[in-house]
Amino acid sequence: MNSTAMPSKLFFFSSIFTLFFFVFCLFASVPSCADTSPSDPVSTTTICKSTPYPSFCKSVLPNNSSGNVYDYGRFSVRKSLSSANKFLSLIDKYLLRSSTLTPSAIAALQDCRFLAQLNIDFLLSSGQTVNSTASTLPDTKADDVQTMLSAILTNIQTCFDGIQVTASAWSVKNGLSAPIANDTKLFSVSLALFTKGWVPKKKKNASKKPGRTRFALQNGKLPLKMSERQKAIYESVSNRKLLQESVSEQVLVSDIVVVRQDGSQNFTTINDAVAAAPNNTKAANGYFLIYVTAGVYEEYVSIPKNKKYLMMIGDGINQTVITGNHSYVDGWTTFNSATFAVVAQGFVAVNMTFRNTAGAIKHQAVAVRSGADLSTFYFCSFEGYQDTLYVHSLRQFYRDCDIYGTVDFIFGNAAVVFQNCNMHPRLPMSNQFNAITAQGRTDPNQNTGISIENCTIRAADDLASSSLTIKTYLGRPWKEYSRTVYMQSFMDRLIDPAGWSEWSGDFALSTLYYAEFNNTGPGSDTSKRVTWAGYHVINATNAANFTVSNFLLGDDWLPPTGVPYYGGLL
Repeated sequence: MNSTAMPSKLFFFSSIFTLFFFVFCLFASVPSCADTSPSDPVSTTTICKSTPYPSFCKSVLPNNSSGNVYDYGRFSVRKSLSSANKFLSLIDKYLLRSSTLTPSAIAALQDCRFLAQLNIDFLLSSGQTVNSTASTLPDTKADDVQTMLSAILTNIQTCFDGIQVTASAWSVKNGLSAPIANDTKLFSVSLALFTKGWVPKKKKNASKKPGRTRFALQNGKLPLKMSERQKAIYESVSNRKLLQESVSEQVLVSDIVVVRQDGSQNFTTINDAVAAAPNNTKAANGYFLIYVTAGVYEEYVSIPKNKKYLMMIGDGINQTVITGNHSYVDGWTTFNSATFAVVAQGFVAVNMTFRNTAGAIKHQAVAVRSGADLSTFYFCSFEGYQDTLYVHSLRQFYRDCDIYGTVDFIFGNAAVVFQNCNMHPRLPMSNQFNAITAQGRTDPNQNTGISIENCTIRAADDLASSSLTIKTYLGRPWKEYSRTVYMQSFMDRLIDPAGWSEWSGDFALSTLYYAEFNNTGPGSDTSKRVTWAGYHVINATNAANFTVSNFLLGDDWLPPTGVPYYGGLL
């Protein structure tokens, strides 16, 4: 029979069926009726309802009734890239007038320029992915792009924070506030559409039982795989043999240089060694290893984005020390006060101490700022007072580390897990209290947060011996969607019974996510904790979402580092 012989009857029955299905859905409230595929046509009005800024979203997306989430998502990422380039040009325009600006204003603008360049890189990379596929991505690829789109929001927020602090004395604020506000909304729309269209509805679940512990070694040792020449250099300088454990996976080293202050090795400064590292190394080629021998290195180290897959090994905590004293009070932005800063992907640090000695009186003074994706710190110590460790953005892992500080001493908006670490609140100034964390998530679609797993919280010696009554809290909400989870950790009696502190009034108390799971110690009692809507005592199923395997997808990138970890709960 000719397939075109009965069009009118087919149309009639199809229309009746469609009408019946619509009425059935309307009255029966069947869940599947409301579900639409990301590839289904949808109006701009409808798609924008799934973003945090529906009205703004409608004003920037094309008025279209036949597009789908992939069409709108690609358009939004392209528009975000164009806007990021315009913002960089605007920053450059203001910097050309630097002779009329205060030093603090220039410093804030320079931070903004640095962050704007990173945003352009992230948007270019994200655009390549969304343009190449119109379907849900595998977990790892989706996490890569969601991480970058989360970071662009963090970067522009950091720029805004710096400008706000310095704005009282200069007029640039008026020229940048509106572009920053609009870009923030645009980037949020791009992240929301990507999450809706490309991110799997459920990530692979981490086991409730411990994951396989990789390289169960002690004292910051790694199973390094070297050539005979490299091995001879390493063993002669470090006075220790390479590990002989039988492990199936070893840490591939592409080359090694040695830093020693007496001039007997390759370099006398860490910065010179970093400069000598090859650019844009690929993970498959192995790590460029910088061995930093014992000594106190008074230098400000910055590892730029092109020094990828660099590994830095010292002679041990309090043996290899990098120290500085930049602070907010002395004119540095918080972002640029760090003694040690890294943005290079795949960075690994082992057996080192990082210090900022500015002291509590100088307020914000960062020891380490990391915006390095897939970065790892193992057997390291971070010492400061306010804002010691700035886990700024992207994905990070800390294992067997010590962190010392007072106010907000672990802060930022990375997706970060601290495992088997020691948090040591110190004695703050007399009018201050301690907050261990200040997490900075600004958008509900950001895949960021602080996860503290099997860690120990005890007072540092100065706080323990003090007769002053100092309140110490697990954290406070720096930004609206602040997210921090403590799991299976020991909390000593210094933790205030309320557990958590407000930032300002009721700001973020209903939008934050703070949670505790199966902690121990006299400070872990949750019976007198805050009663905020955003605070939760969670079960193992929810806690599993914040483990290394699930929250960081660490099984995909941690094994090549050689750093031990477990993927699930203990």
